Amino acid sequence: MPPTAVIFKAACPDCRGSFELASDALRLVIGASSRTTFYSFTCPDCGASVRKPAGERIVELLTGGGVRTLRLHHP
Repeated sequence: MPPTAVIFKAACPDCRGSFELASDALRLVIGASSRTTFYSFTCPDCGASVRKPAGERIVELLTGGGVRTLRLHHP
């Protein structure tokens, strides 16, 4: 039996559209600070690239939901 897809609610600041996205439509980037930790997606309504800050709780929800995660390593 395939795993159930996790759905996240999201909104676009450009067109103000509100929609639901599957976990594979989101990307999470975890950096060394809160300024470099964010999630991104492409708005299905207007095609804008959206980038929003991700706090600790958002990171937990997205990683728990199977969102692709990129961890930035610094020297």
